[in-house]
Amino acid sequence: MRCFTISLLAMSLASSALAQRQTDLNNEGATATSFNESTDLPIEKIGKNDLIGITVYDAPELTRTVRVSPDGDIRLPMLRQHIQAEGLYPTDLEAAITAALISGNVLVDPIVTVTVVEYRSRPITIAGAVKNPETFQDTGTVTLLDAISRAGGLTETAGPDILVTRPSTDATAKSTVLIQRIPVRALLSGEDPALNLHLEGGEDIRVPEAGRVFVLGCVKKPGAFLITDGSESSVMKAVALSEGLDSYPSHNAFIYRVDANGGGRTEIPISLKSIMNRKAPDLPLMANDILYIPDATGTRAGIKVLETSIGVGAALGAAILYTFH
Repeated sequence: MRCFTISLLAMSLASSALAQRQTDLNNEGATATSFNESTDLPIEKIGKNDLIGITVYDAPELTRTVRVSPDGDIRLPMLRQHIQAEGLYPTDLEAAITAALISGNVLVDPIVTVTVVEYRSRPITIAGAVKNPETFQDTGTVTLLDAISRAGGLTETAGPDILVTRPSTDATAKSTVLIQRIPVRALLSGEDPALNLHLEGGEDIRVPEAGRVFVLGCVKKPGAFLITDGSESSVMKAVALSEGLDSYPSHNAFIYRVDANGGGRTEIPISLKSIMNRKAPDLPLMANDILYIPDATGTRAGIKVLETSIGVGAALGAAILYTFH
């Protein structure tokens, strides 16, 4: 009878100890979960330079935060081999660490928990004609419009297209990057939802400034005018935006266009009077063209003087926005 009583007592103590161990495990798991929720980080694949938290039950010497190396692996005390972490989900890394601890004769039956403390492997950079250029980490669902919003939106000088450079997923492609041109107007209107790209980290978003044309000489309001929607500028539109011709303009004008090889500007004479009287077709203007209209005396300024005038105008903030439809 006495032996039976002792056996019952021993079983009771063992059950109590087992229950306490299970409670500790549950509490530890709850702590890890609440920590992960407090960081508001979604479960994503681990990448290079990410900071991960490793908890090994009843092994404080192995419980630590570890930064994933540029090679994509981590090291733990008492383990000779590196453990590959890049490309794994936290649960997959838990299994890999568990196997390494067992094969390395460090622990017999380790219980491992892995959480992501900080992502650094998923950067998205947005710069150019945005109000607050920045680099941030892609956590969760991030779209192109989300990135633009995080950058404070587009500036008034934003051009008609957005350039998105991202790593190519095509193993057969010659280039390791893919460049996509996204039209601003169609993106913001929502007419094509596919243009609102889903970003996965590694993207470089550039918003080029709009091209501009310069109108100088015998006009009422000389200045630099931005083309903000990708439409073509022209001589008559440029004159209209300059509030018309001033008194006694020359019948002829000149377009100075940057050479394709960047070796200076080419002078293109035009019959301004014929264009204004609709006796000759209106001529298109390209970005960075200078439309120069001398006065009736025929006195002309040299190209160096005109380019200097452009520099002074830009310094004084003389640019004026306009949109061609």
